[in-house]
Amino acid sequence: MGILDRFRRRPTGGPAAVRARLEGAMAKRRLRGWNPPLENINALVASGGPRLLARSRELVVTNGYAANACEAFAANLVGDGIKPSSLIGDADLRDRVQRLWLAWTDEADADGLTDFYGLQAMVAREMFVAGECFVRLRPRRAEDGLLVPLQLQLLQAEMLPFEKTETAANGNRIRCGIEFDGIGRRVAYHFRRRHPGDSTDQGAVIPETVRVPAADVLHIYRPIDAGQIRGLPHIAPAMVRLFLLDQYDDAELDRKKTAAMFAGFITKTAPEEPMMGEAEADLDGAAIASLEPGTMQVLLPGEDVKFSSPADVGGGYEAFQYRTLLAVSASLGLPYHLVTGDVRQANYSSLRAELVEFRRRIGQLQHGVIVHQLCRAVWQRWLETAVLLGALDADPAAARPVQWIPPRWDWVDPLKDIQAQVLAMEAGITSRRKVVEATGYDVEEVDRENAADAARAKGLGLRYRTSPGETQGARATPATRPKPADGAGDGTDDGAAATDPDTEQE
Repeated sequence: MGILDRFRRRPTGGPAAVRARLEGAMAKRRLRGWNPPLENINALVASGGPRLLARSRELVVTNGYAANACEAFAANLVGDGIKPSSLIGDADLRDRVQRLWLAWTDEADADGLTDFYGLQAMVAREMFVAGECFVRLRPRRAEDGLLVPLQLQLLQAEMLPFEKTETAANGNRIRCGIEFDGIGRRVAYHFRRRHPGDSTDQGAVIPETVRVPAADVLHIYRPIDAGQIRGLPHIAPAMVRLFLLDQYDDAELDRKKTAAMFAGFITKTAPEEPMMGEAEADLDGAAIASLEPGTMQVLLPGEDVKFSSPADVGGGYEAFQYRTLLAVSASLGLPYHLVTGDVRQANYSSLRAELVEFRRRIGQLQHGVIVHQLCRAVWQRWLETAVLLGALDADPAAARPVQWIPPRWDWVDPLKDIQAQVLAMEAGITSRRKVVEATGYDVEEVDRENAADAARAKGLGLRYRTSPGETQGARATPATRPKPADGAGDGTDDGAAATDPDTEQE
């Protein structure tokens, strides 16, 4: 039986067989050194957060690709602002709310440097660099002269210490500067009173941190793992490649610069004569020879003249740069041309394909982070403050419904996209409201402007090829041919007034 057992099929079940099918769980020769620790993301952020944050900020300041990617990220995420369109049923109240909000946005910044939509752009940049940003809601006194006594103060991630993990005096847990109650709700943030890296802010000795209730703080970040309490820089996956690529480019540039200093080498009969470009001796008796473009270096007697022929970067330099920057772009989740500005190998199809995917990701961040964590909370507090002040006579709960409109997308070929939108409206696939809102504008505001333009044009006796209220679109043509007696042809395009005889109505 022992000999026959050797030829029998072994059972395929059991834990060993399951592990054999999970290649990533193997511990054989190729993967023997791959033993990552099973750590929670909060532990990783707490231990490496400060250094990661410092390196991220330095990259965005010193590296051109990182700086360009940061601006592209913010410009596509918020653009000129994610703006509200109130859904209040009462048209008069809705108009008063919108006008008051528009006027207040100019006063929203506690530092007075920008408006509410400029603050959105600053938040977007902080999300790219630091992974998070804190917005403190600052109530103001009525005598401060604001339309609505509320302002917003932005605080960088460094203002909330990563290392502050302890038990508070009231029994709550403090994790990475955030205080949680017994059921895991955020109840307070323990901010530093001064930025740890700002040497210009020197004052009296005060407690290091101050406790701010969570109701007055908005924590804007994208959680990538369940239970994550602090943000990670958006640039984090690309940081190492960007840093090493920058070093490589600097070394290559320095090598070419040094090589360009030597035009050639010559001999002379008296070696004791000073070398070309040699300066006077210093206190130690050593002379220093400076290098300039076109330098002819003096050598020992008997040596021939040799002209400098520095090595080129090689044919693989461009391909290496391209592939490395492609990996950087993929790590950042940004199209290659937005990171590098290089569109030499792009065409309409490739640009549109990567823009469609990129804008899906941006749409997630717009609605899931910026709108949900920032815009909604600010709108709610602003409404409550405006009603309490008496600037609005409305129920805050009834006036709260609002739709946030992101900035419009500029496509590669806008004519084709507009034609497609017109066809979709004519087929009933979409509504005109959705098409207008996709451009970043409120449809009711556009309708009011169209009505005002039409009334003004009619009052001045102006006639255009198309006007608001008439059939518009890529395939629109006049229904009737204007008669010469009407004077419609004066000052207008003759081709615009003519129609096909088959479609003319008598």
